[in-house]
Amino acid sequence: MDNAALDAIAERALAQLRAAAPALPWTDALATRCRALASASDFAIATLCRQPELLTRLVADPDAAAADPPTLDAGNRSDWPMRLRRYRAAESTRLVWRDVLGLDDVDATLAGSTRLAELCLQAALQALEVEFEQRYGTVRAADGTPQRLVVFGLGKLGGGELNFSSDVDLVYAYPENGDSDGVRSLAAEDYFARLGQQLARLLDEPTVDGFSHRVDLRLRPFGNAGRVALSFAAMEQYFQREGRDWERYAWLKARPVAGDIAAGEHFLRTLRPFVYRRYLDYGALAGLREMKAAIAAEVARKELADDIKRGPGGIREIEFLVQALQLIRGGREPALQQRQLLPALQALVAARQVAPDVGDALAAAYRFLRRLENRLQMLRDAQTHALPEDAIDRQRIATSGGFGDWPLLREQLDVHRARVTAEFEALLATRRRSAEPSALATYWRALPEAGEVAVLAGAGFEEASALDIQLRDFVRTPGVRDLPDAARARLDRVVPALLQAAARSRQPDAALRRVLALLQNILRRSSYLALLDEQPEALRRLVDAVARSALLAERLAAYPLLLDELLDARATGPLPQRAELLAECEAAVAASEGDTEAALQALNEKRHALSFRIALAVLDARQGASDSTRQLAWLADAVVAIVLRLAIAETVAAHGAIAGARFAVIGYGSLGGEELGFGSDLDLVFLYDAAEGAPSDGARPLEPSRYYARLAQKLVALLGTATAAGKLYEIDVRLRPDGAKGLLVSTLSSFSDYQRTRAWTWEHQALVRARGCAGDASLLSAFETVRDDILSRPREPSKLRDDVVAMRAKMRAELDRSDAGRFDLKQGDGGLVDLEFLLQYLVLRDSGRHPALLSPRDTRQLIAAAGDAGLLDARHADALLEAHAQLLSLGLACTLDRRPRITAEVDLVQPARVAIGDAARASGLAFGIAR
Repeated sequence: MDNAALDAIAERALAQLRAAAPALPWTDALATRCRALASASDFAIATLCRQPELLTRLVADPDAAAADPPTLDAGNRSDWPMRLRRYRAAESTRLVWRDVLGLDDVDATLAGSTRLAELCLQAALQALEVEFEQRYGTVRAADGTPQRLVVFGLGKLGGGELNFSSDVDLVYAYPENGDSDGVRSLAAEDYFARLGQQLARLLDEPTVDGFSHRVDLRLRPFGNAGRVALSFAAMEQYFQREGRDWERYAWLKARPVAGDIAAGEHFLRTLRPFVYRRYLDYGALAGLREMKAAIAAEVARKELADDIKRGPGGIREIEFLVQALQLIRGGREPALQQRQLLPALQALVAARQVAPDVGDALAAAYRFLRRLENRLQMLRDAQTHALPEDAIDRQRIATSGGFGDWPLLREQLDVHRARVTAEFEALLATRRRSAEPSALATYWRALPEAGEVAVLAGAGFEEASALDIQLRDFVRTPGVRDLPDAARARLDRVVPALLQAAARSRQPDAALRRVLALLQNILRRSSYLALLDEQPEALRRLVDAVARSALLAERLAAYPLLLDELLDARATGPLPQRAELLAECEAAVAASEGDTEAALQALNEKRHALSFRIALAVLDARQGASDSTRQLAWLADAVVAIVLRLAIAETVAAHGAIAGARFAVIGYGSLGGEELGFGSDLDLVFLYDAAEGAPSDGARPLEPSRYYARLAQKLVALLGTATAAGKLYEIDVRLRPDGAKGLLVSTLSSFSDYQRTRAWTWEHQALVRARGCAGDASLLSAFETVRDDILSRPREPSKLRDDVVAMRAKMRAELDRSDAGRFDLKQGDGGLVDLEFLLQYLVLRDSGRHPALLSPRDTRQLIAAAGDAGLLDARHADALLEAHAQLLSLGLACTLDRRPRITAEVDLVQPARVAIGDAARASGLAFGIAR
């Protein structure tokens, strides 16, 4: 295209600027910048001609910061519109200048436009508030507290992403009803409605100076038919009763931008459950489909194909895609509760809900489209999103944007829009259903009165008659009978798919029974039905998991929130390590804000989710039993550490603190040995160290022994508190000094004295696996010193051997459930406890000569340390490692299928039993006869 027209526009603008600011040093460099500005924005040139002092400021300081907003003098109200409009024009022009000259990227331009709107809103509202106070007084609540209007910014204003010439979506609210205290008193509703209306007019009404900001109040409750300002209570009631899906999308970005900011933020916290549902919410997709259909109809009707906001692959599709994923998962993952789109997209990538390459592509498309949108609007300060039809305007947009010509710009635009459309359509993809209903689907829809049981038998269900009765009873339950039409339609799509998946599973009958138990619990939770309806992969993984694990089936039925884990990409990837487990648990309770009950529930939900993830890894053979039990122990460590902080906070609030005192939690048994099972209880011992007799400094002081007994009791109680997500852990404290007869907490010195003078051999055996789990690091270190000293003391070998053998015989007599045809994996002859006793015996016998035996707690590392010390020969050490892996794996499989840890496959475990028996005899221990 011939650029003569563009050159003429630039030269004409340059001449106008020279005439408006003749005193400026009109260098070639300045002229070049002004030509570039003229190519991009008639609006900026017109503003500089009207306000040449602005051009002088920009030339003097190209990096000039935003100017302060105008002062609106109460005595000169007629000047307010002019001052606001001139300020807005000047600051908008500064943003154009910085954008065109490459001083700001698109993110900075959006942030600058947002900040400009906020400053204008705040200045206008402040001036009006002074005027209203003089005329009507101050609105006061029932207790006399003064109140202010809260101005919520929604849409791009709320998200801090306002485009150059956008309108601002505002909603007005106030804390509570009351009356103003002036001579002309007004009720709060009238007072704040008038104030809000005048604020909108002051910003929006066109004058000779144009407008400040176009104001849109239609997003308020009930839209144009609703009251202009509502109390917080009325707003909350509206959203509870009337709130619609599109309002969740709108209020996701809501932010108080003027007035009482603190009160606004507080209200938004109460509104969070409306926006972000507590459970995984795939029902949000249904609302999005409806909005998408409405927008598509509008685009077709108004021929908006070239609209970069509403058209295919446009800005709105990116926003809806990101916001839908936020709404689906944000209630479970607070990190996704972002107002701004790009940080939200980054959070989705970090949470592995969006692939990194998709995240990069969407971010690039978003920035491209938002920059193009700004350039379209900067041209003449028009609220447009349509690509220009005029050839000169097209060339101006392309040239000023650095594309050279329009075809190149259009080519890049089409690439971005195609990628956005593909990702958006993938999110809303129509459910894949077979064209013809299956026999199982026909059978289901005929229930409860019709339907042939032979269909179930033909599909592979063994106890077809019993299952047929169960399904008919299920359909007759009030839960199914009273479902709303939409939920029933979902159920009628989900159940046939579940029947088909169950029929193909390894245990069809068990899978179907377990799935029905889950369905009973989620019928009234539409979001879960939506998940199974929308996500065939989740449904498939659900049936596969429950078919293989009765424990996971029980957990899913009791806590349907675990359905999330069936879709979470992290559930099939690397499992979190110790630090990551702690970080996830801490993040879960971070939003509880001092509410202990909420913190415990959130923590337990996270514990369930993480242990479920570990269980799936075991079922899928993605990691071994030893790694899994270690992760379960690390998870318990994290939970205990967090609950200890809660217990300390409550104890300090009630009784104060004890200066210089220390407290620690010691884990024994499978927790200490980092071999915790699913559903295991925790063996805990509590230690403290404090100056004798020094009481706590609270209103109700306690001396140290009572103080730390109270703290330990609080910790045990919190870990065992029943929440909607169940208890965290059952706690066993019987391994403390003197057992059930002893004090719940011990000083380190009394613990040490007990272990030296009164402890039984079996208690020293237990000490082998003991380790610090939570509490003061220096006290935990001191415990390690005491433990090392106790374990490494010289012992008379024959007495030690006799004590260990006698204790093992006593335990086996009481606990071994083996019989002629079955073997107890833990307590049986040659089982896991025999291996534990062997290793404990070696540590007690030889750690004085081999200090490396003192460090390990878990079985595998103890075997390795004993081998390195020459206490086990290489053959025995290797055989014990293999035996441990096999027995632990079999035991974990039993637990996952809710069976006792007893196997009928005695021949399968015989090599492991022989290995353990041989190694024990080689060390002088005669536990049994396994050979």
